[in-house]
Amino acid sequence: MGLPNNDEVKGKFDQAKGGLKETAGRALNDRDLESEGNADRAGGEVREGYGTARRKVGEAVEDVGDAIKK
Repeated sequence: MGLPNNDEVKGKFDQAKGGLKETAGRALNDRDLESEGNADRAGGEVREGYGTARRKVGEAVEDVGDAIKK
């Protein structure tokens, strides 16, 4: 497994930020803040998934290039 790319890192950050907003929204009984946190978390999951897929494709391309060199 290679190092996480920018999209993976930002996705994890958005998930954490969303989780905090959700928790704060529940604690303060603020449905808007809770919903905003849920959206941030879901968006972070999508962004992380995109970054992971992009990294895996890049690794596969490198593997094919290495195989061709041999």
